[in-house]
Amino acid sequence: MASAPTLKLLCAFILSIVVFAPHAEAAINCGLVSQSLAACLGFLENGQGPNAACCNGVKTLRNLTPTTQDKRTACRCMKSAASAIPGINHKYSAALPGKCGVSIPGPVGPQADCSQIH
Repeated sequence: MASAPTLKLLCAFILSIVVFAPHAEAAINCGLVSQSLAACLGFLENGQGPNAACCNGVKTLRNLTPTTQDKRTACRCMKSAASAIPGINHKYSAALPGKCGVSIPGPVGPQADCSQIH
């Protein structure tokens, strides 16, 4: 059996996890954005689809971006990816959220002003 000081320390540790865990935020990053939208590349290049995996990724990305800062970070990641992949048709990228039944704050595409997203 553990000693009293060890039990007290263990209880304090568990209590701190319970108290602070709900306040921890998972920060979005460009890797997560790319992973979420990888299945959409075909649609973004040729407009065919989007398939279920793509729309699931779009919905996952929406769920991963609850805060304004998360949305702005995701926006910057998407702008960067759009300029790095020359085959993306920006008409399709603007249509993607609607095709998947997802509403997003602000326009999508290389001209989007990510600082204006709320």
